[in-house]
Amino acid sequence: MKTLIGTTLLSVILATGAWAEGLTHRVAVHVNENDPQVMNMALNNVANVTSYYQSQGDSVVIEVVAYGPGLNMLIPGKSPVQDRISAMSLENESLTFAACGNTLRKMSEKAGKDVVLMDEAVVVPSGVVRLIQLQEDDYAYIRP
Repeated sequence: MKTLIGTTLLSVILATGAWAEGLTHRVAVHVNENDPQVMNMALNNVANVTSYYQSQGDSVVIEVVAYGPGLNMLIPGKSPVQDRISAMSLENESLTFAACGNTLRKMSEKAGKDVVLMDEAVVVPSGVVRLIQLQEDDYAYIRP
């Protein structure tokens, strides 16, 4: 009986192509330090995870969430990884960069003017809350 069920299940999977399609993985990457080494490690993690899953026939959706001092990662002229972010965003449409609105507001108040972010950044109300939401949506959490 088990063999019949297993064979039938295998036939259904093969017929529907369930194994032909790769899995989609979801990853949240946390950056809250104004440290070029941490920012580069985060981007290295993004590149390595993307490369690995693509080699397996899978896809991956990655969101890098920057807040606190890590928001400098997304500020033109201050970001030590600005060129990498621009290049990686062009190469990978499933990669997004979330900027903490709370941090942005506080930085703008301190600067006495609006702090401008890179075009690749999407402002979210709170970086910490965004990380919580992503984890509640089954994103794997990575902190380099």
